[in-house]
Amino acid sequence: MVDASIHVLDRGGLECDMNYMMEGHVLGTHDEPNPDIDYGEIPVWNLVIEHPEGTILWDTGSHHDAADGHWPEGLVQAFYPHDAHEHRLDDDLNEAGFGVDDIDYVFQTHLHLDHAGGLEFFAGTDVPVFVHERELEFAYYSAKTDKGSDAYVLEDFDHDLNWHVLHQDRERHFEDLEFVRFPGHTPGLTGTMIHLDDEGTLVFTGDQVYMADNFEEEIPLGAALLWGRTEWIESLRRIEALERRHDAEVVYGHDPDQFDAVQPGWGL
Repeated sequence: MVDASIHVLDRGGLECDMNYMMEGHVLGTHDEPNPDIDYGEIPVWNLVIEHPEGTILWDTGSHHDAADGHWPEGLVQAFYPHDAHEHRLDDDLNEAGFGVDDIDYVFQTHLHLDHAGGLEFFAGTDVPVFVHERELEFAYYSAKTDKGSDAYVLEDFDHDLNWHVLHQDRERHFEDLEFVRFPGHTPGLTGTMIHLDDEGTLVFTGDQVYMADNFEEEIPLGAALLWGRTEWIESLRRIEALERRHDAEVVYGHDPDQFDAVQPGWGL
């Protein structure tokens, strides 16, 4: 167990069709062939982990110009970043009591556009940026070809960064904090498990699990955001095993109710 504190940073929200979050969330029937979609808002958030070995920024959110030309228009329409302009990373860090210069390490669960948009603040610095090799490869493959996933924006991550590339499915670089790969949403998506002194074990799934129903009802992500269905199920089983073994609290990637409940964080 480690004496660490975890701050939850509100980085704005995305407005989208909930069918992206959960496969078949709204389905037509014989009597209602064209039901209304469930269109709502999901939170974007980051963590600041104050660990005895350094201050870790967990993900970097959407770029503050996401709706003003940084994202392609098709992605703006699909995942409308209505308040990204109000959530520059440096401003949100300052509101939480940190400066960019206070960050010793950055960890990227993956490099999708709502998770890697603040990496530019670390360009040209020696701040280590942890990311899995499968994620880095897939992000460049996707951004530089017409294959892969459309949810990567090259300008988010194509910087002079001090990449610290993870190679294994489980790696420990800090006391009682482990990076655990959960492929499914993307091939290199990586979550985090941390064992806190006072509040027990937390498993941050990242976007392997968007919402409570993905985990509790085992409803996969919408197909457009699912790189590998078999891998997603295997990762879900891995998270369930971690929850059982450690009596862990599982924290999802974009669940609005849970996001409200976990504010302002743990160990504060």
